[in-house]
Amino acid sequence: MEKNISQTMNILEKHFDQNSLTTLNRMRGKSDAFKILIACLLSLRARDENTEKVSKKLFKVADTPGQISKLPIPELEKLIFSSGHYKKKARILKHVSKTLIKEFSSKVPNDKEKLLSIKGIGPKTANIVLAFAYGKDVLPIDTHCHRIPNRLGWIKTKTPEQTKKELEKILPKKYWNKFNGVFVLFGKKICQPISPWCSKCPVEKSCPKINVNKTR
Repeated sequence: MEKNISQTMNILEKHFDQNSLTTLNRMRGKSDAFKILIACLLSLRARDENTEKVSKKLFKVADTPGQISKLPIPELEKLIFSSGHYKKKARILKHVSKTLIKEFSSKVPNDKEKLLSIKGIGPKTANIVLAFAYGKDVLPIDTHCHRIPNRLGWIKTKTPEQTKKELEKILPKKYWNKFNGVFVLFGKKICQPISPWCSKCPVEKSCPKINVNKTR
């Protein structure tokens, strides 16, 4: 199993190079923890190109907890409008910023439990902050990172949290750093939820296609 996982990861890493990574992955190590946190919150249920555009637009106006907390809701909503669900996201950004100021001296915690204690921050967002901002060995699991390892037959899980725990047991740590970025792109471009592009897949020959009914 480990040999198969390593072969698959090596192939996918070459197929999806650094230049094609998502906005959040490109921010890894280049932006402060607050910007990564806010970009992650904006990325929820949004297209990657929208996340990048909206993040840049917002950060030109406000890029600290203090600045965002002082923005009037109507102005904040206007700035992040194209990210989708902008009304809900504006309230979350305000609440998170105010909580960071009040409880964490305007600093984003590098501890998962503290991050999860802030309303609006879930496990996936917390792990992205820990991995991308603080370089911690954690696996941010989104829908692609959950679905594809099950489809490949690496694991058999029902929830992203179960997937995270099982992958921690079998995925060599040298791949943890790139796993999220590679699998998100793989899931969006080729290994899609319905009718995946198996004809274009670089690892098609070693994939058992579990629970795949129709391919392209």
